[in-house]
Amino acid sequence: MIWLSEILLERHEIESFEALLDAVRDKARAGGRFLRMDIRPPFPDTPENWEDRLESAFTDVLDGR
Repeated sequence: MIWLSEILLERHEIESFEALLDAVRDKARAGGRFLRMDIRPPFPDTPENWEDRLESAFTDVLDGR
């Protein structure tokens, strides 16, 4: 299980929601099975539908898209 807070702690260089999407995809490629969103991303460009977008980025990699 991958926690969103862990990604943010591991990847200090992330400065935008788009960069977070890339980090989530990287985690999925590295063998993550589940993504848990325990915090709201702290970026000014975080959209209202941030949970859906992160989940889609994660599952698209798992589904081979």
